[in-house]
Amino acid sequence: MSSTTALDIGFAGTAPSRAARAIFLGGLAAGILDAIDALIAYKLVLGFDPVPIYQFVASGLLGQSAFSGGITTALLGLLIHFLIAFSAAAVFCLASVKLEFLRKRPVAAGLAFGVLVYAVMNYMVIPLSAIAASPFSLPLFLNGIVGHACLVGLPISFLARRHIAPHVG
Repeated sequence: MSSTTALDIGFAGTAPSRAARAIFLGGLAAGILDAIDALIAYKLVLGFDPVPIYQFVASGLLGQSAFSGGITTALLGLLIHFLIAFSAAAVFCLASVKLEFLRKRPVAAGLAFGVLVYAVMNYMVIPLSAIAASPFSLPLFLNGIVGHACLVGLPISFLARRHIAPHVG
């Protein structure tokens, strides 16, 4: 008798290790690429160094006190950033098992998913968090859309296709 793990759910015909690998690698790739993109974009547009960027992320949980927490709250922000990246990868991987078009059209699916992740984060999650409202920046908005499409959605999509799609009927 085999035991069922959380990764078995929705992955009929697919070994949990392949699903876990796709989620791990997709989340790791998206998290690293999006972090690099944020560091470059926020430095170029606003002159921010890494610590305040990730304190800003932590402020979603801690509010304004995150900015007085030094490296500790910056590391918390980085941890939250990767939690979100791994969550996005898990959502896409679970969906790709059930929705064949995600496996058949990884470029279109990945680009669209990246834009969806950006929209959900910026228009649902952030407004519901403790992050203070900030002024609109067209360069950061455009970078966010393109960056999430190419650096979040595409890597997750391609890694899901590589590790899950060939093993799904």
